[in-house]
Amino acid sequence: MKEYISNLKKVFVVAGAMLTLGSCEIDHAPLDKYTDAAVYQNPANIRSYMIGMYNEFSTFKFGGFPIGYDNATDALTDIMKYTSGISGNGSVNILASDASRVSAASPQLSYWTTGYNRIRRLNEFLEGLETKAQGLDAEAKLRYEAEARFVRGYVYFWLVKLHGSVVLLDKLTTEKDNPRAKEDDCWNFIAADFAFAGQHLPKTWDAVNAGRATKGAAYGMLARTWLYAASIAEYDRKQFSADELTGVPAEKATAYYTNAANAAEEVKKLAAEGLYDLEANFASIFTNKNTKEALFKVDFSRPLITHQHDLGFAPAKDAPGQVLVYGVPTAELVDEFEMSDGSTFSWSNAAMAANPYANREARFSATILHNGSSWKGRTLNTTTADPIEGFTEYGLSSDPKRTVSGYYVKKFLDPLNTNMVINKSDQSWIEMRYAEVLLIDAEAKVKINDITGAKTSLNTLRNKRGLPNTPSQSPAEMMRAIEHERIVELAFEGHRYWDLRRWRKAHIVLNNVRFTGHKGTPNGTSTSYTTVPVDNADRQFTPALYYIPIPLDETLRNNALPQIKGW
Repeated sequence: MKEYISNLKKVFVVAGAMLTLGSCEIDHAPLDKYTDAAVYQNPANIRSYMIGMYNEFSTFKFGGFPIGYDNATDALTDIMKYTSGISGNGSVNILASDASRVSAASPQLSYWTTGYNRIRRLNEFLEGLETKAQGLDAEAKLRYEAEARFVRGYVYFWLVKLHGSVVLLDKLTTEKDNPRAKEDDCWNFIAADFAFAGQHLPKTWDAVNAGRATKGAAYGMLARTWLYAASIAEYDRKQFSADELTGVPAEKATAYYTNAANAAEEVKKLAAEGLYDLEANFASIFTNKNTKEALFKVDFSRPLITHQHDLGFAPAKDAPGQVLVYGVPTAELVDEFEMSDGSTFSWSNAAMAANPYANREARFSATILHNGSSWKGRTLNTTTADPIEGFTEYGLSSDPKRTVSGYYVKKFLDPLNTNMVINKSDQSWIEMRYAEVLLIDAEAKVKINDITGAKTSLNTLRNKRGLPNTPSQSPAEMMRAIEHERIVELAFEGHRYWDLRRWRKAHIVLNNVRFTGHKGTPNGTSTSYTTVPVDNADRQFTPALYYIPIPLDETLRNNALPQIKGW
């Protein structure tokens, strides 16, 4: 999908709030063209420059990834299906079913050039902060360094998720040839950046600076980082790449899980102080700009700073002929949601199958629009009887702009936005929620055999969502419960693909399989549902994809940068 964020000169969208730079005198040239004297001669310009770095967080908003158009990585998994089969809107479908398209010449999931451009600018800022900045006391310099390292940690987090072993640059260098570092060193580098940020960032900012990185955001990202590193240590075990630099030693798993739990505990302490909390109304989290679940978010504000998520994912009749219906939920996701009493939904249960959308847990109706849903003053008809909004078989049209699974995404949509073509959208993108921290804590504690602590975090989340305590007891049962919770709690937030990769389950779950939808057919006063494929070709995920190749032109320019083995 197209990127709709404007190129802003005086205003930057940053996590949690809009930071306006109207007081800045420099409005005649792009920030990356400022001279050192202009940037560092006074604190106002230094602030403006730092705020510009936050734009990196819009790159992956709403779970997207630059695959030609921005396509959602959830559509590479079992929880979402993109409706188009053509390059552009349907690039993610093409990639999901053809692993051979990934190569060094065309990595498909590529962030290398963009990421290192941002790293270079961050390192320039850090050097300038140390050697040229005027008008800042020692505390202010530490805070700016912490902000810059927070952003740098985020950039490197994405690079390492993709490639495992990457070039680590902690300062500016004129050296053209720089080698890759060991994957273990990369995760530790990222962790060091987030740990420094957690130590030196404030718990909160004043209203003028609201939205800048905080201590809670840094510790949340630190917990996420250590969880990923620990997962690679436990699950990879050099089974999927012969490259000497990829992988994390298995013996480090327990220590890294412990680090993840410790970082999560720091966020939980802040929550105990009242800074964060779980919302009782799940649906409100994603349209309430003041939600206490958000540790870090990117805000938008009409009319200048908007996005197009509603136009991309709303049901077809919200704007007939104009809504794009990029991606829709799969039956696999729909069936994951529990009943309101915590029991498992099953089509084999005659009573459940007769009325499949009744008595489901609250997150279901907040995440999924289904046949019979009430939406913007109408009742959705997603059966074959509705030629505009109802089910159509995937592949019958190259770009149908309607559901191919019998469902639409509700999560993130603004129910009050009745003219998204003109209004566009201004919902916040929440990069990290308190719910994720609890799930990280639960998973990490299972792995260090703190089952009681794991249950406390998992049940805190479940109870807030109106569900009973988990019945799980053993570590294996707890992990299955946590995976389930991550699917339903974090659906469409861009986690599922990366979870399956870090657990080294993607080559099992996403390979040689076709995912499904529910085709609704009117039958008198009732509707019958048939499970049908939403794929017209088998999905493909080969083990080599756990480490995406480095772009070929980068290895040609850098003589010290060998390609990851296997590519």
